[in-house]
Amino acid sequence: MSDATTHAPADKARASELGPVARFLKATELDTRMLGMIGALLLIWIVFHLLSGGLFLTPRNLWNLSVQSSSIAVMATGMVLVIVTRNIDLSVGSVLGFAGMIMGVTQAEVLPSLIGFGHPAMWLLAALVGLAVGVAVGALHGFIIAYLGVPAFIVTLGGLLVWRGAAWWVTSGRTVAPMDATFRLMGGGPDGAIGAMWSWIVGLVACAAVVLMLIGGRTQRRRFNFPLRPVWAEVFLAVVACGLILAAVMVANSYPWPVGIVRRYYEALGESVPENAFIAHGIAIPVLIALGVGIIMTFVATRTRFGRYVFAIGGNPEAAMLAGINTRWVTMKIFMVMGALAAIAAMISTARLNAATNAQGTLDELLTIAAAVIGGTSLSGGVGTIAGAMIGAVLMQSLASGMILLGVDTPLQNIVVGLALVVAVWLDTVYRRRVQ
Repeated sequence: MSDATTHAPADKARASELGPVARFLKATELDTRMLGMIGALLLIWIVFHLLSGGLFLTPRNLWNLSVQSSSIAVMATGMVLVIVTRNIDLSVGSVLGFAGMIMGVTQAEVLPSLIGFGHPAMWLLAALVGLAVGVAVGALHGFIIAYLGVPAFIVTLGGLLVWRGAAWWVTSGRTVAPMDATFRLMGGGPDGAIGAMWSWIVGLVACAAVVLMLIGGRTQRRRFNFPLRPVWAEVFLAVVACGLILAAVMVANSYPWPVGIVRRYYEALGESVPENAFIAHGIAIPVLIALGVGIIMTFVATRTRFGRYVFAIGGNPEAAMLAGINTRWVTMKIFMVMGALAAIAAMISTARLNAATNAQGTLDELLTIAAAVIGGTSLSGGVGTIAGAMIGAVLMQSLASGMILLGVDTPLQNIVVGLALVVAVWLDTVYRRRVQ
């Protein structure tokens, strides 16, 4: 404690030499790259809102945007680990399509003959089969890359072609539908959301978790004599975080069920439809899945030995190997995790479409890589954040959604996405030169 007291005057003297913005950033310890990305996202939203005549920043569009971003956000969390270790995975879109097709066939053709239609365990068995397929594909990729020494670019480029063809081969090009009713909940929609009350409960629990994390972090810093953030900075972070969470819940609860669904809902209850009936969607289940994956992957990346090994390998592979890290096994596990996340994304995508198609996941690998890179993951390895990648996924989907609202042709949409990726890599290069 005495050391912290001794250094306090010197820290205050140095802080007084900084400008007000620099002092604020130093006190709150906010990531300037993350702030810049959030600022770019807000700018994109405002521009599209103005150009679309006020259609973009509406509860309906923002709710749909969150659902559409979920599958890419899930895969982007795994792509961060892949790119951090200086690898790449070009096959995630095809793996998503293959796993989705396997899950579709499992619940539409295989399980009904074994346990019957409508069995309550059907959705779970299909999801477990898809998850096993994703992990197995990731393990195969990881083994070839780590133990046979084939570059990840070549292995996953081959996987892009192989698993896309395998998805077609499973059904000879047929579309498989419909999916199990419980399985479809993972895709969103009026039934695939938790409603207003549970959304507020989730929001309040999230706010409580933020406050507890800040208190716990401050306690740990005091315990190990690390510099403490000013109390006002802690309060500011808590207020802003809770404000954003509750604002997101408010937006989700502002999007009502369509009139036809509301009418059928009350008819099923045997009641007349009240005048001006309003039933809120609330937070969509795929969004909750994506947030849950993001929290788990953040914990894995920052609080586990495996996560430390991943960033150590990305920072300096030779030093990591000399330090005793089994780099080949860690690399294989990274691709197994990536395969599992592609399978989870396939669950969301298949449930949302209520069908498994051969075109499912096409070009998703490019959106996933772009989301990770735009989110601050460096292609040079060693740097990346899960939260940044998820925000990057929202940014990429925002571009697509905004251009669709404006009636922009698909080829031009691809041009914009490609330019966004190039600009993101260029900004990363500039940033790394400045900090070196």
